[in-house]
Amino acid sequence: MTGVAVVIEDDEVIGALVAAYLERAGFRVVCEQTGERGLDAVERLDPRVVVLDLALPDLDGLEICRQLRASRPVPILILTARDEEVDRIIGLELGADDYVTKPFSPRELVARVRAVLRRAEPAAEETGMIELGDVRLDRRRRRVAVAGSPVALRMLEFELLAELAENAGQVVSRDRLLERVWGLSFAGGTRTVDVHVAQLRKKLDRPDLIETVRGVGYRAREDGAPSGA
Repeated sequence: MTGVAVVIEDDEVIGALVAAYLERAGFRVVCEQTGERGLDAVERLDPRVVVLDLALPDLDGLEICRQLRASRPVPILILTARDEEVDRIIGLELGADDYVTKPFSPRELVARVRAVLRRAEPAAEETGMIELGDVRLDRRRRRVAVAGSPVALRMLEFELLAELAENAGQVVSRDRLLERVWGLSFAGGTRTVDVHVAQLRKKLDRPDLIETVRGVGYRAREDGAPSGA
C-alpha cells in the first residue's frame, strides 16, 4: 500500500494512534487537528485516503465531507464517537465511503481503509498504472514520472523498475530479475542487475526507493520513500 493518508482528528492521542497503524501499512500520514488545516492538507497533498472525525473544533465533519466530495474523488472514512444511525446515513449520503465509530480497533480501521481503496481504485493490471509514493509508472505507455515530472528511462531500466514495482514489498532475487527483464539466455551475470539498479536510483533521485537485500536481490519500498519524507 502506498501514498499519503490525511487524518483529520482533533484528539491528538487518537490521531497519533491512527497514524502509527497507517504508517505500518505503508502510508505516509499527515495529521491535522482542525477542519481548515485538514482541507488545506488534502488540497496540497492529493492523498489516497482521508480519515475524518466528525466532531472538530472549527468545521463540522459532515460539511468537510461534503466539500471534499464536491472537489475530488478521494476515498473518505469517517471516524467518530457519533453512533446515531442518522449521522451514519447522512455521512454516507454526503459521499463517505465507510464509517467507523469510537472506540475502535486500529487493525480493523486499517482493514477498512484497505477495503475502501480496493473498491475505489482499479487494479494496476487493469489500468496499467503502478505507484510507489510519488513515483508513477504507466505500464501501457511505458512512461515514468516522479512528483509529476517525467523521467526518461531506457527500455531495460523501465522493465527493471516495473518488475520491482509490481512486486513492491517483496524481495526479488537477482536471478529472477535477469530471467524476467533480460531473458533466460542472458549471460552477463548478476552484476548487470546491480549496475542498472544504481542507474535507476540516480535517474529517479529516490535512492531509498529500491532497497538492497544483501546476498539475495532487491525490494521496492511500498511507500516509495520520497525525498524529504
